[in-house]
Formats: sequence, C-alpha cells, structure tokens
Amino acid sequence: MEILARELRGSGFEVVLQPVRIRGVDQHNLVAWAGPAVEGGLILSGHVDTVPCLDQPGWTCEPFGMTVDGDRMFGRGVADMKGFIAQCLAAVREVNTAALTRPVVLALTAEEEVGCSGAELLAPALGEVLGDVPVPRLCWIGEPTTWAVYQAHKGIVQVRIAVHGAGGHSSLPHQGVNAIAIAGRVVEAVGQVQAELREPVESMVDLFAQAPCTTFNIGTIHGGTAANMIAERCDLTLSYRPLPDDDTDADPLDPFRRLTERLALVDLADHGGGDGRASIVIGEPEVVPPLHSPADTPLARALEAVVGESPRGGLPYATDGGRFAQAGLDVLICGPGDLDQAHQPNESLSTAAFEKGPDVIRAVIKDLCEGGE
Repeated sequence: MEILARELRGSGFEVVLQPVRIRGVDQHNLVAWAGPAVEGGLILSGHVDTVPCLDQPGWTCEPFGMTVDGDRMFGRGVADMKGFIAQCLAAVREVNTAALTRPVVLALTAEEEVGCSGAELLAPALGEVLGDVPVPRLCWIGEPTTWAVYQAHKGIVQVRIAVHGAGGHSSLPHQGVNAIAIAGRVVEAVGQVQAELREPVESMVDLFAQAPCTTFNIGTIHGGTAANMIAERCDLTLSYRPLPDDDTDADPLDPFRRLTERLALVDLADHGGGDGRASIVIGEPEVVPPLHSPADTPLARALEAVVGESPRGGLPYATDGGRFAQAGLDVLICGPGDLDQAHQPNESLSTAAFEKGPDVIRAVIKDLCEGGE
C-alpha cells in the first residue's frame, strides 16, 4: 500500500491510507483521488491481497517474481488481480489531473480473499475519507473477466461447524461418542439442504445460466487423533453462494437458517456408542453480500464503447462489489484476467490483455471524467 501511495502521489493524486485491523492484523486500505469536488466521476477498485501459494502443488515458476514466457506473464496475482491495479497506475500517470471535470478515485482494498473484509470497512467510510469530494456512484472493479462486463455476482456465506463427542479407546466404543460419525450426518444434512435448493430460480436463469440456484460446498473436515482412538471432536467448514435479490427478495441467510433447522434434527447418538450424545456447535455465518447493479449506466456505455461488451449477466464468484453496492454504488466487474487462472498454480495473464489495459482505462476516464455533461 505504501508503494501504491507513492506512485499515486507522484501522479498528482491525493492519497489516504485507512488503517484497519482484520483478524488481529493491522493493515491498510488506500483511497486516492484527483479532480474537482463535484458530483459524478468514477471509482476504480481492486484488492491487493492474493490467495496462498507456497503450499499449493503445481507451481513450476516463482510465484512472487513475475516472469514472461512467450505471450503470457506468470506470477501469483497477475490475473487476480494485481494486473488491473498495475494498469490503473499506468493509466493515471497519463491523466492531466488539472483537466479533469469530475473526480477519479482509486479504492484499493486489503483482505478481499477473506470475506471482502477490507471493503467492508472501507465502503461505508468513503464519504469521510474523501471529505469535500462527493463519492462517485459509478464503481469499476477489475476482477478477472477476460474484458467481459458483468453487473451481478453471487455472494458467499461461510460457516464453521464443530461436533463435540466423547473420546476413549477404540476397543470400547460404548464408552464414547465418535464425533466423526456424527459429522457424517452433518454432511448428509448439508446435502439435503442443497437438494432442496437446486431448483433453478426462474428470475435468475438469465443472470446465472450455469447455476441459477444457491450452491453449497463442504470445504474442510478435520477430526480425530488416531485410528485406535474415539474421535472426540470434528470440525467442518462449508460455504454456500446465495443469489442476489430478485422478485422474491432473496435473503442470503435463508439457506443458513434452513441448515440450522435441519441440523437440529440430526441424530446425535453414535451407533457404536452407549447412552452419550454428541453436540453440534454452529458458528456465526460470515456473509459477503451478492451484487446486482443496473446494467444501463454511463460506466456500462463507456466500457461498451472501448471493449465492445455490454453487461452480460452474473459471475459465480463474489467480489468487493457487494460491499460497495451496500454503500449505494453502481458496480460493474470487468478486468483483463481469465477466471480459469484465478487461484491456480502458474497463474498467468496474456501480455496482450495486460498491454491493452491502460488504454482501456484512460478511454473510460476520458469519457466519464473529462469534458462536458
């Protein structure tokens, strides 16, 4: 963030680093702006964090040292999504800030990959950070879309579940309660809720053609100590991806409530155990809201003019856009990276898509932030 702040100040931007504490770690969001304190303008946004890579199998190049091989550049974050941030830096270097008729704002966040936590703290504070500059309503987030334009995405809700049993020697199962055995029923309950929600939501079919419903995923299960010991605890993490609001006024927490009701019906007795019963502890859900912004905005028209794409629907993954939309912004997602490269070993971005970016961003800035009405 300090490197970005120096770069942007050198391009004539005012910069504020917003201190935030996320999961016990002191970090910063960054807001930079140039142009007059008038209504309108544009927010360019991206996140600076990446998913882990050091223990990810499949890497054959240095994750933290960008390399170019042929027509692609490699490194963790080039697609998701430092490539777009670098393009923004290159673009604003060429902007004559004195000639701007509306403000250009960069909002760069920490910890997007873990609950969009940086944006959760930044979005409601934008007005205070910008001071006299009205918060632009239009927000462009450069997540990987291969330069396609999207106005919607699903949210993500993460849930931790702990099953507590009673440990002991495996030769005397009647003296314990095997937490792993009960966790198997938790997994079955999750599957039952998923089955109930697999029916496509008719109003979402056009937005999410591949999966117009809420989807569940059990991400991790950890339990037990050894094969000859009764497991006294088993921990599960799961997530689901709720749809944005539609005619039914979808609630991101409705699937969580369904799951809670289903888990209350789980048989807590171990078939190999005695009279003891396990307990299930459900953590508070961590919610990243979905996004559904208008498709016909000045930003949509500006992007269509330069990339030849109009908003085409919804993305299956979540972004900071849901947080910014809660603060009243109209958000579009469009970036140079390819989704199939995000979070992958040997993450890469085409050099053509990267080199194209600054011209695209400059053209949009010129359209929305320079000249007349």
